[in-house]
Amino acid sequence: MLPSTGTVGDSYDNAMAEYADDTYKTELVWRRKPFADLAEPELATFRWVSWWNSKRLHQSLGYRTPEQIETEYHANQAAQTVSQ
Repeated sequence: MLPSTGTVGDSYDNAMAEYADDTYKTELVWRRKPFADLAEPELATFRWVSWWNSKRLHQSLGYRTPEQIETEYHANQAAQTVSQ
């Protein structure tokens, strides 16, 4: 993951969050609207976030999921603790 290219407070400060937000809107909100009630987008959002973290392959993560990266990170941390 690369840091944002801007400085704090400028338009590039939240680039990664804005990318995820735009992707969410494109992949979920605009394709499924109108929603019948408030519960429907809440449940759809929960499912989308679960899919995003556990199944969607991210190019920036070497075509792995965030869940895989986190599992690897914790395994590496545990291995470092044991070897010290």
